[in-house]
Amino acid sequence: MPIQTLQSVAHHVQGLDPNYTTWMDVMEKYGYRTQKFGKLDYTSGHHSISNRVEAWTRDVAFLLRQEGRPMVNLIPKKTKVRVMQRDWKSTDRAVNWLRKEGINYTQPFVLYLGLNLPHPYPSPSSGENFGSSTFHTSLYWLKKVSYDAIKIPKWSPLSEMHPIDYYSSYTKNCTGKFTEKEIKNIRAFYYAMCAETDAMLGEVILALRQLDLLRKTIVIYASDHGELAMEHRQFYKMSMYEASAHVPLLIMGPGIKANLQVSNVVSLVDIYPTMLDIAGIPLPQNLSGYSLLPLSSEMFKKEQKFKNLHPPWILSQFHGCNVNASTYMLRTNQWKYIAYSDGASVLPQLFDLSSDPDELTNIATKFPEVTYSLDQKLRSIINYPKVSASVHQYNKEEFIKWKQSIGENYSNVIANLRWHQDWLKEPRKYESAIDLWLKAHSDPKKFEQK
Repeated sequence: MPIQTLQSVAHHVQGLDPNYTTWMDVMEKYGYRTQKFGKLDYTSGHHSISNRVEAWTRDVAFLLRQEGRPMVNLIPKKTKVRVMQRDWKSTDRAVNWLRKEGINYTQPFVLYLGLNLPHPYPSPSSGENFGSSTFHTSLYWLKKVSYDAIKIPKWSPLSEMHPIDYYSSYTKNCTGKFTEKEIKNIRAFYYAMCAETDAMLGEVILALRQLDLLRKTIVIYASDHGELAMEHRQFYKMSMYEASAHVPLLIMGPGIKANLQVSNVVSLVDIYPTMLDIAGIPLPQNLSGYSLLPLSSEMFKKEQKFKNLHPPWILSQFHGCNVNASTYMLRTNQWKYIAYSDGASVLPQLFDLSSDPDELTNIATKFPEVTYSLDQKLRSIINYPKVSASVHQYNKEEFIKWKQSIGENYSNVIANLRWHQDWLKEPRKYESAIDLWLKAHSDPKKFEQK
């Protein structure tokens, strides 16, 4: 199955082309009433200039902190329920739409609600272009967390970290000393933020139940990414580790088998064909994903049947900030293979998730046959060395365009992005490093290995 890389939407700069057909567009064409509220990243580029510049310059020979140090912030009120006001307003709009409009339509409907939680909040102390590094909640939600049950994740020594992981930890401002209490607090606050998110979903389900719509409505809950709550000395996303790449996917409704937990690996690209399959709409031939309906239905008895419909692997790729190489993950039930850049200049990683669920031991050199086999499979799905070369060239071109657009104010603007705390110490050094990077001519052919 060939995979296409949509570089025009990289780094959330442009968003999808207005004429791009989404699954909502298809369902609307087939008679569904559609509505969406809340966070909609596909419509435009919401990520800051800092995110983009950091991503474009990740090949430059410098290492700078790009985020505020992860921290917690507590509202000491046991009665403060609505902490993330923006998400609650979106939830209210969705519920009101169900009560006032959704129930009155004779045609079937699709309602999408996008939430920011449990995403960390921006940290004002990080400067004008702050990072999202504050885990923020109230005593109301924190009281729902079993603090004593929280586990402290194991960390590898800094000197033994994979070079890509070290870069991520450093740019996320996580290589300093953290006390056990700090780590535990961050994780507790994250769980509290998850509880608030869950309550918003509960409001939607309650409205469906009260309107007698729940028994004939399919509800899907998913997330665009997970959250590293200090696993692997990181927070936030931009990682192929499970805490970041493994997202929740819950489906409930008529015809869906209750309390079924499925171990098969699936992907968010499967949502598109699943939605169309639920509606009985013919699937376009060019979709990368597979319908999950056979896996979740009442008629599904044995997981073996599903293996004939969905490949036993999923693919993820990342080309943004906080990671200094294009990254590709091939994941099966047992194995996770992570390749970087051209596949040769950076050592790959291999984890046996059955014996090492915390992903602490890279066994790529210990099991060369498995590593080779998974790499060949990855290359058959996507020509990742060629994609990496294209991204490398794209980054330079976009940075040059941005630099030219800034004009004479370039030195001041670039010095005061999120990395300002380090940049301002030696601004000439870092500008010179960028100049050298721009002058270097890479040869894309060296990436195109067969």
